[in-house]
Amino acid sequence: QLQLVESGGGLVQPGGSLRLSCTGFGFTLDYYAIGWFRQAPGKEREGVSCINRAGSTNYTESVKGRFTISRDNAKSTVYLQMNKVKPEDTAIYYCARRLYYCSGRTGNYDSWGQGTQVTVSS
Repeated sequence: QLQLVESGGGLVQPGGSLRLSCTGFGFTLDYYAIGWFRQAPGKEREGVSCINRAGSTNYTESVKGRFTISRDNAKSTVYLQMNKVKPEDTAIYYCARRLYYCSGRTGNYDSWGQGTQVTVSS
């Protein structure tokens, strides 16, 4: 059964770190770009970062220099390392897959995880 499962969310203090994981089940993750998106209360879902099949990455401006995306195809997992987090990073974080290449449009991803909550607060 095709599934994406996020984990690693939680409560973290401003300036702290958190690592999110997105694990794929029922398909070969190697062939897919994986994007991380987030949605804060009352806001639209936005792209955070993406890694394509070849390992090329991109980031939204607000997280550049703080977040790092990586993939371990042997573990069928993509990670989002979040450093120096800020209260504005608080959101539900989702991962999604798209064949080969990243896209900034949520509609171009064909499968989504259930999300993991990240709360940045002192």
